[in-house]
Amino acid sequence: MRKTLIGSLLLAAGMLATQVGSAQAPAGAPAGSTGLCNDGTYYSGATKSGACRDHKGVKQWWGAASAKSSKAAESKPTPAPAPVAAAKPAPAPSPAPASTPKSSAVTPAPGGGADKVWVNTASNVYHCPGTQWYGKTKAGAYMSEAEAKGKGAHPAQGKPCK
Repeated sequence: MRKTLIGSLLLAAGMLATQVGSAQAPAGAPAGSTGLCNDGTYYSGATKSGACRDHKGVKQWWGAASAKSSKAAESKPTPAPAPVAAAKPAPAPSPAPASTPKSSAVTPAPGGGADKVWVNTASNVYHCPGTQWYGKTKAGAYMSEAEAKGKGAHPAQGKPCK
């Protein structure tokens, strides 16, 4: 009886984990995206781990659950029903998203300077001189920090320039 109960609980937990990871992408999401970051940008990596790292975290995830972590959750015996309900499979480490360029491989756009910030026009986030993404995002423009704030842009990682 006890083995049957534990087996049923593990099966239910596995099914729940599969349902949690298989949500549908919203209608406005780009093809191939697996999550929405808190700053409004989309993520297209295979796993949730590390997703939206530089974009204030994950707001919504609809990518598939990792098969490796689901198998680990199914094969791990649980002594009591309470931990099974709270158990959540650990996501596998995530490679860098394919759509995000490596900052070291991208040459900064010409025209910057010590008195200018780079505003990523796609996300409305501005980057300070000397930071990783200064002048290196796909779409953007240089302007003064005051001008960027006036247009509603916010500093990357919540840290204004000094």
